[in-house]
Amino acid sequence: MLIALIARDKPGALQTRLDNRDAHVAYLKETGVVSQAGPLLDADGQMCGSLVVLDVPNMATAESWAKNDPYAHADLFADVQLIQWNKVI
Repeated sequence: MLIALIARDKPGALQTRLDNRDAHVAYLKETGVVSQAGPLLDADGQMCGSLVVLDVPNMATAESWAKNDPYAHADLFADVQLIQWNKVI
């Protein structure tokens, strides 16, 4: 099951993102369930959120993954959505 995690950073939280980025990227790599990932960018090209596509057996696993993301522990996000996704191309 593919799940798209779409998260928007809290306003003014770029430094929080930068401070926790190495731990977040390590988590993406070590968990073995990330199909694709990258930051969302604002109109000025600055990171302002995240898009992560998870390949997991169920929504509960995606929820657990999101909860344990270092960005979540750093309280970076204003909101997080987990949406089942179907890859076409």
